Amino acid sequence: MKYRKLGKTGFEISEISLGTWQVGGKWGDDFSHANAEKILNAAVDSGINFIDTADVYSDGESEKAVGKFVKSRSERIFVATKCGRQLNPHVNEAYKPAVLRKFVENSLKNIGLEALDLIQLHCPPTEVYYRPEIFELFDRLKDEGKILNLGISVEKVEEALKGIEFENVTSVQIIFNVFRQRPAELFFEQAQKKNVGIIV
Repeated sequence: MKYRKLGKTGFEISEISLGTWQVGGKWGDDFSHANAEKILNAAVDSGINFIDTADVYSDGESEKAVGKFVKSRSERIFVATKCGRQLNPHVNEAYKPAVLRKFVENSLKNIGLEALDLIQLHCPPTEVYYRPEIFELFDRLKDEGKILNLGISVEKVEEALKGIEFENVTSVQIIFNVFRQRPAELFFEQAQKKNVGIIV
């Protein structure tokens, strides 16, 4: 396994990492903690040290499985989770600092770690990227020791470019594959200039 630095987080993470929708999403049958444990162990045994989850994957069960697993291993495993998609309706007006704070605190309880290595806004509406008070909340959460880093998970390149204007955004999760190449046109260069990590 090769490792590289995830932007200004300073984390040395595995180039291939593990997303955990499949251990706590809507695929297959009911959530299985035993199956989750097998997947997580196979990943870390292969050299993976970065696990990405979200509070909406099986209503927090994925976060619980990841947290329990991380505490069972001796290696340093970096954990990223996400917040915001629980909002219903999922609209700009529903994004409020107090609500997001509660989501972060609930994720901390689910995962059971002292601090979240990386909390990511989970594909918020575009208007959210024009609201500094949302991003300022995460500075306060960092000062309180509840998070180490803020990232964003985006659906559009424009959102990624706007998001990295905020100094406290340390990483961007974005779709990039053989069919979706647009991020390479401008975004990757801008992210590199700002030392922002990219998760694809």
